[in-house]
Amino acid sequence: MNKVAFQGEAGAFSEIAARKMFGEKINVSPSFSFEDVFLKVKNGSVNFGIIPIENSLYGSVFETYDLLLKYSLNIVGELNLQINHNLIAKNNYKLSEIKKVYSHPQALGQCSEFLKKMKNAEIIPAYDTAGSALMLLNNTSEPTAAIASKNASRIYNLKILKSDIQNNKENYTRFYAISKNKSKKLFKHPKSSICFELKNIPGALFKALSIFALKEINLLKIESRPIPHKPFQYIFYIDFSGSLLDNKVKQAVKHLSEFSLSIKILGTYETGKIFIS
Repeated sequence: MNKVAFQGEAGAFSEIAARKMFGEKINVSPSFSFEDVFLKVKNGSVNFGIIPIENSLYGSVFETYDLLLKYSLNIVGELNLQINHNLIAKNNYKLSEIKKVYSHPQALGQCSEFLKKMKNAEIIPAYDTAGSALMLLNNTSEPTAAIASKNASRIYNLKILKSDIQNNKENYTRFYAISKNKSKKLFKHPKSSICFELKNIPGALFKALSIFALKEINLLKIESRPIPHKPFQYIFYIDFSGSLLDNKVKQAVKHLSEFSLSIKILGTYETGKIFIS
């Protein structure tokens, strides 16, 4: 039976994503941080890790990009989870009674319009949505709430004060499954990810991206991140349609090396399906 690590406590959206991808009967390993997930996969204490990479409203999860560069692990799966946030508490408080609201910074950002209306509440970032829900169990001093999943409210026996409080109902988070091993599957709709550092020459980025256009490879995303220990220099991450085993993709990556100082292959995987949390 697969064991899968995720960031957060039981009931986190990452746990929901893990069970959607690998099945309800998996063993799960809650982790304090994203880096803990990577470390558990690297040292073999779990088979897979589930990590968020991007939210459709709040943008990229930059820490995940940096960890993909730091660790030699492979992306072996992708999943898009519709995120429905809920304001939950120990008791059926009125919204005007709430003094504090806890949640992960991404969740707070995704619910910013709703939170603006809570004039009496202090908004406090926490390390995890489900962890914020767990904190409520030990809070007896004042009316406090958390933003988390319905699953978290069931696990911790909490009340839902308001459902679906995200800024936009079309709120999705894209997750990667990571592993020490490359996937050996043949994919029906393959998608691949790589990252590269370009040479400091005129038109390097244009030339790099043109390679994929000339090979008729569809680029799906490009993201840049600062390179540690190299101030104001950047590494570029790209997602594109196709498998790294395809000849035209191999040729494109080979051509890309002419303009790059380094290229890191992150993986080929099936294009993610959409699930509802």
